[in-house]
Amino acid sequence: MTALRPEHDAGYGASYEQREPYEEPGAFEAAVDGLADPLNDPLPGQGAASPPVPAPASPTAPVAPAVPTAPTQPSSPGPWAAAGDGISAPPSAEREWSGYGPYPHAAEAPAAYGQDWAAQVAPEPVPVPPPVPPPSASASVPAPRPDHGPPYVPVRDDATAAAGGAEEATALLPTISGTGPEPVVRSEPPTGGRAERRKAAKGGRGRGRTRPPGAGGPAGAPGPSTPARPLSRVEARKAARALKDSPGVILSRAVGEIFISLGVLMLLFVTYQLWWTNIQADLYAGKEKDKIQQGWAEGRQPGAFEPGQGFAIMHIPKLDVVVPIAEGIDKAKVLDRGMVGHYAEGRLKTAMPSDKQGNFAVAGHRNTHGEPFRYINRLKPGDKIIVETQDAYFTYDMASILPQTAPSNTGVIGPVPPGSGFTEPGRYITLTTCTPEFTSTYRMIVWGKMVEERPRDKGKPDALVG
Repeated sequence: MTALRPEHDAGYGASYEQREPYEEPGAFEAAVDGLADPLNDPLPGQGAASPPVPAPASPTAPVAPAVPTAPTQPSSPGPWAAAGDGISAPPSAEREWSGYGPYPHAAEAPAAYGQDWAAQVAPEPVPVPPPVPPPSASASVPAPRPDHGPPYVPVRDDATAAAGGAEEATALLPTISGTGPEPVVRSEPPTGGRAERRKAAKGGRGRGRTRPPGAGGPAGAPGPSTPARPLSRVEARKAARALKDSPGVILSRAVGEIFISLGVLMLLFVTYQLWWTNIQADLYAGKEKDKIQQGWAEGRQPGAFEPGQGFAIMHIPKLDVVVPIAEGIDKAKVLDRGMVGHYAEGRLKTAMPSDKQGNFAVAGHRNTHGEPFRYINRLKPGDKIIVETQDAYFTYDMASILPQTAPSNTGVIGPVPPGSGFTEPGRYITLTTCTPEFTSTYRMIVWGKMVEERPRDKGKPDALVG
């Protein structure tokens, strides 16, 4: 408490003597309140003081625990009320009075006296978003690039966040908590000369072969990458030698390719034999049949036929077979061209259909090359076999069949074949072919006996007309 100055008691000074004494109670306090305070005086038009607004706390700043305030104790007016020396009260006078109770002359104070103007310029409180839970262990955090420094995170204090607004404060939280987008990374430009900058731009590749960036570290650990060391000449040769295939691998590949090629060739051969040869034989046999019929129309006289020359046409109505007959049993000239060959050479020579006695024997393929005798095993006794020549139609009835015999058994084409059921010479026909199917191990034999000789001028036999 400041004591009164002595000039007040002695009454020195004309200025003090002319002043009116403070006779009324509270006059001194009213005079003090009326003094102009540049810090606490309200602006023109400013209303009553509003309670101070606390500044928003930083999301990361620790919150100080609340300190309990002392209860307000009623007491007598403070020491400033007794001061009469004209000294103005300090700006914190009203706050000092708050510890002793309400200001005794607050009703008589001018409007907005003691207002905290610093609180009024503070912005509106910024809503703080709820805390974000820490990232889980499975969340992948992008690792910083090895050629950059640590990530750059801007620093914000409470005042800057409050002044920047809610958007800046909200955008700052994910970066601080580590759950937001990847922070901005500032890369330092490479230092040194032009050669070093080029090497840094190329990823540090030097001369020779280099190891991969992650070589040498534990598996699966990203870790900071170190510059790859160029391989030596010996190491490069060993690596190149390790990449080469062993002789066993090369041999196995070669054998596999050979087998695949053979398989493809066999498939093509089977396709040729079973399908394409039939097409070729049918085309050739059809042309030969037309040629024979054209010769008959021109009136050519029959005589000795050349090997491979067609001279007759065989009809088997039950099997729907119509095939030309050529002289000889040559495989390339006759049989493989889809025709039936007549045994007419050496000791295998047999009679012609026009002969009054003998066995007319022919041969044909059962499979491939037109396969004219493919289904002769289906013939039954009495089925018709007709041989058409330039002068007549010779009709035979199927008599018997020999399912299998050796190729060397030439007796089956004799004048009176054994096993055919014929006991005396006559006019017979014999059909021979290979068996089983798709093989030539054995021979199948079918015999028939002539039942009719019909001249061409009398028309076709009933078996061909029906």
